[in-house]
Amino acid sequence: MKLEEIIEFIDEKIPESLALDSDEVGFKKDYDLSQEIATIKIYMDLLLEDDKSYENTLIITHHPPAFIPKTPTYTIHSNWDIFNGGANDALAKTLNLEVIDYFDIPTRIGRVCRSNQKFGELKKTILENFTGARIVNNLNDEKIIKDVGIISGFGLKNPEYITLAKNRNLDILISGDLTHQTAILAKNLKITLIDLNHHESEVPGLHAIKNLLKELNVNIEIIDRKPIEQLK
Repeated sequence: MKLEEIIEFIDEKIPESLALDSDEVGFKKDYDLSQEIATIKIYMDLLLEDDKSYENTLIITHHPPAFIPKTPTYTIHSNWDIFNGGANDALAKTLNLEVIDYFDIPTRIGRVCRSNQKFGELKKTILENFTGARIVNNLNDEKIIKDVGIISGFGLKNPEYITLAKNRNLDILISGDLTHQTAILAKNLKITLIDLNHHESEVPGLHAIKNLLKELNVNIEIIDRKPIEQLK
């Protein structure tokens, strides 16, 4: 299948036009769109060591590469976060939560979800699917959770999102990138935060990309390499 056909398919499904104005999506350089593609490799982050001039290969990344790749490399970033069925909806599905609204309505970043389950049940789902989750303002396992905010990736480093979650009367905000500053803010506002870490909160979205691209007649693989190793 030609690269041009694949890119047309992707942009029809996940338009670049959905991305935030400041975001880098699509290609960083011009590639030969007439070349045949037999394999798609999906990465969260592309490192220099990954760029090996693969033949007949398209690389898809979620985060924009910090260099100009030799292998055709296409980035699906904030447009995937915003897209209905994208990264945030994949995270909600993993957490067994029902999406009912956008979290940040003007940008459509994040989701508000309905839970109606005990906190202990939600905690069990998190522990089964994510390693090293952290919490601010722990809750009693018997407490019924009604409304949960989720933001795949970066949400917990943004103080404005913590305040927005409180203003929207959410029981919990789940995301990644918790900082000392936002933890203290959450303590003062008395809202519960759960940090899945940036990488793990976005992994469900990689699998959703693969499922979306299954219509294409090419081999698709996910290369999921955690950027930070645990000290043992």
